[in-house]
Amino acid sequence: MKLYVKYMVSPRCKLIVMRELRRLGIRGVVVDLGVAEIVGDITDDQRSRLGNNLLTSGLELLKDPKSILVERIKNVITELIHYSKELPLRNYSDYISEKLQYDYTYLSNVFSAVNGVTIQQFIILNKVERVKELLLYDELNLTEISYQMHYSSVAHLSSQFKKVTGLTPSYFKKVTHTRQQNLENL
Repeated sequence: MKLYVKYMVSPRCKLIVMRELRRLGIRGVVVDLGVAEIVGDITDDQRSRLGNNLLTSGLELLKDPKSILVERIKNVITELIHYSKELPLRNYSDYISEKLQYDYTYLSNVFSAVNGVTIQQFIILNKVERVKELLLYDELNLTEISYQMHYSSVAHLSSQFKKVTGLTPSYFKKVTHTRQQNLENL
């Protein structure tokens, strides 16, 4: 049986879900981003208690099939952009469609209807968040980040970054480092 969890987007979230399942005495669990697969079934009472316990941690147990599909799309994108070593060389639509075994047009329509933004917009937001992380780590320059994130150029990365954040990547990095230094000097 699979249980789908909204907002489960990090390894820390996976640990929370695993902990809550164990507290309810549910064993034989495999937890991945957005989904917990258990051997057998759980009772309605266990499902209800799990749902309530997850809410206290900012997570939500999903029931609606369309919401579940949207979460699966989000998790594929999040895992790919934030945790994968390499982004796909082919386009995202083919990757997502293949990964979830649905026609991309269908996925796109469901995602937009439920989420209010397109899959492409969600990908851009995630890529910009990842660029922010890479800028803060200060291990790669903007050209290397652009290449790693599969932007066609530094200018394209900078343009998307500014459109989303209102700042250029260089200014974002400068402001963030200045803030960190000010906090360290307190």
